Amino acid sequence: MGPVTTDTPKGDTPKESPPSPPSGRTGTGALLLEAARRNMRQYGMLVALGLIVVLFEIWTDGVLLKPNNVTNLVLQNSYILVLAIGMMIVIIAGHIDLSVGSLAAFVSAACAVMMVEHDIPWVLALVLGLLIGAVAGAWQGFWIAYVGIPSFIVTLAGMLLFRGGTQIFLGSRSLGPFPEGFQKISTGYLPEIGPATNYHNLTLLLGLALLAFALFQEFRDRRRQQAYDLEVLPRNLFLVKCVALAAAVLAFTMTLASYRGVPVVLLLLAALLIGFGYVMRNAVVGRHVYALGGNQAAAKLSGVKDKRVTFLVFVNMGVLAALAGIVYAARLNAGVPQAGINFELEAIAAAFIGGASMSGGVGTVFGAIIGGLVLGVLNNGMSLVGIGTDYQQVIKGLVLLAAVGFDVWNKRRVGA
Repeated sequence: MGPVTTDTPKGDTPKESPPSPPSGRTGTGALLLEAARRNMRQYGMLVALGLIVVLFEIWTDGVLLKPNNVTNLVLQNSYILVLAIGMMIVIIAGHIDLSVGSLAAFVSAACAVMMVEHDIPWVLALVLGLLIGAVAGAWQGFWIAYVGIPSFIVTLAGMLLFRGGTQIFLGSRSLGPFPEGFQKISTGYLPEIGPATNYHNLTLLLGLALLAFALFQEFRDRRRQQAYDLEVLPRNLFLVKCVALAAAVLAFTMTLASYRGVPVVLLLLAALLIGFGYVMRNAVVGRHVYALGGNQAAAKLSGVKDKRVTFLVFVNMGVLAALAGIVYAARLNAGVPQAGINFELEAIAAAFIGGASMSGGVGTVFGAIIGGLVLGVLNNGMSLVGIGTDYQQVIKGLVLLAAVGFDVWNKRRVGA
């Protein structure tokens, strides 16, 4: 007797159905477990961030999520988030940069000298500061990409060089104050528009625009994945994800709008997140960075210009380090010799907590922001409950170790 076959009408095969859970369970619960298993790395730190926020919100009796504290949290961690974006890209490419803190300090000191001692307009000082960062990144990128010296050694030398340059510029003094326009880079807020209400109207409009853009991106990405017969979340889970996204955006918007509105530096971070996120996902150079970090030999055989890509990665890191130094100096309203200390460690920790891998080729710009926010909420929450800086360092070290350990365990589990 021949095999029995069943005809399936064309178009009836669902593209959304995930593979059957290995345990044999069915229903919504099994789908949730299977989706969680497949996306553990992608959403694990996002869930961890939510749990940390809830923990400290309870522990601080509601102080953590007060509008003024949320705004302060953004301002306090803005320069680390800028560095984390660049560091994530460096690590994806299979390298490391130990010089970013010292370079940030060097650029902030150079800008201070230009504005205070030589009366250079702050806009020109800003441009020159970013140019200094680009040149410094190109210098290091040349030795790494074209000479072949490991990035650890080159950037360690850069850390010493730029720290020494900062001391030459400033000695033991602080140099300030800065022009008001320069200060607003880190301490300014968007202006109010429209009639007087209990909320910042422009912030509400921007929040709604952001929500519409985010939902549009989610639905567009889903349609693209379906068009190429790629696996997508089941419809119900996708809708739950969209509702959660909308709730988070609206809650954050209302929090900012009930205080002073959107800080200027938050717009800067949003522009960096959107811009670099697009480049790493969609641009050729972004795909080449992933390919280079994943397997350099295979990438070279595929036509990737590895030296050029590595060079550009470090130029980009230099510019972002300079930008972080400018943001930090604008917040302090002075150039100080202690600037940038441990910035590189915070940025590296944020990248690994956010999903980077030591082997390279893995990570996202959004993950870098999540990792930076995890550290920022930990710092802020522990300070609010009176935990000393000594114990804060211990706890952050354990969090970093746990994040990397989770990554190693997850890789072994998937490989098995």
